[in-house]
Amino acid sequence: MVKCEVLVIEEDGKCPPTATEAELAKRRGKRRPQHAYACGCQRHRGRRKRQARASKKRRKKGDKSKNGKEAMAVVMYTLKRGADGKLHGPINKKVWATFAGRQAAAWWARGEATKRGFGPDTTKIVQIVVDGAKGLKQKLEALFSNAVFTLDVCHVVEKLWEVGHRFHADGSEELKAWVEDLKALLYAGQAAELVERLRSYWRQVPVHGPGTKARREAQRKLIGYLEPRLSMMRYGEWIEQDLVIGSGQVEGAVRHVVGERLDCAGMRWTQGKAEPLLHLRCIELNGDWEPFFTWAHQRHREHLQKRQPVKILTDQPVDLSQAA
Repeated sequence: MVKCEVLVIEEDGKCPPTATEAELAKRRGKRRPQHAYACGCQRHRGRRKRQARASKKRRKKGDKSKNGKEAMAVVMYTLKRGADGKLHGPINKKVWATFAGRQAAAWWARGEATKRGFGPDTTKIVQIVVDGAKGLKQKLEALFSNAVFTLDVCHVVEKLWEVGHRFHADGSEELKAWVEDLKALLYAGQAAELVERLRSYWRQVPVHGPGTKARREAQRKLIGYLEPRLSMMRYGEWIEQDLVIGSGQVEGAVRHVVGERLDCAGMRWTQGKAEPLLHLRCIELNGDWEPFFTWAHQRHREHLQKRQPVKILTDQPVDLSQAA
């Protein structure tokens, strides 16, 4: 029987562009004076630069210039069951993001869950929605041994569409019917039967022939992705209990906190500068400025007590005697 209060944890990641060592060395190097160019206008200055560096080397397939580093985002909120028997919320939603890695994100989730009364030995339901990454699930399992792990259903549906395009034309009714038939099994909680259906389709594909290798490989990968995660795909049971089956909350948080600020055209970040900005955006989103100011003031007091230098941040002039 589902308890009246459920803690939901959603985790996802996004890779903003970061500067390579070569880019940083170029930026921090000595700049060429403007008078080195004949006329100094932007058009001819750019042309001279391109001529000096010669043509760029063409990148190979999979060779990305983004040099992305993963920023992990965690969204935690509570759902409460109402008189209608449904879970309502989200209540007290908190967002946290970091470049420190998945382990750091897991430890933050563990600490925040304990603050909310969902300790390691809680009998309440803790549901964790992830995108299927093995490393993330393993780190969370070590800290949430009794949690209900859920694979985001949208990731599974996307993979079904990818495989369906191998057999049917894009936008065709046959493709739609093929995917909808498998989705019905998925939402009914019959994930094992879905895998068996895919395996039967895989056997029907000829071993030799045009396009058959790609079709067989796509189906084999999908089966290999779904089969170890059957315990995370009990969607029929969770829909009946009105639990969460998708990670829409964290997807929106990743796009807003990370993507709209750090993943824009022409940007190249260093981790040391991007990390504080992530935390400030989370503070703004969570409305935690007062606790943050209290914490910062306490840090200043500790530095003063230890006779350490403190930077004074103010928009008003301060008399030197008062500052001392």
